[in-house]
Amino acid sequence: MKEYFITFRSITMAQRGQSVLKSGGIPALLSRTPRWMEEKGCGYSLRLPPGHEGAAVERLREGGIPFSKLYLRREGGDIEELKP
Repeated sequence: MKEYFITFRSITMAQRGQSVLKSGGIPALLSRTPRWMEEKGCGYSLRLPPGHEGAAVERLREGGIPFSKLYLRREGGDIEELKP
């Protein structure tokens, strides 16, 4: 199953992001960023199911919540950085 990751530089911003998304009805699971992303300095991320990534990015921007990057992990495990 593919999934999306939105990364944050701090747990505080990730928690605020999760709250903003939740209030908008967007499911997001807060977790430590997988090791393959940690090297880029992003310690926490929100994991999103497919179909919610566009609304999530828009909602975070509207809420003034800064995030680092948006990634897609495909079913085969390939990772792609997306431009939000």
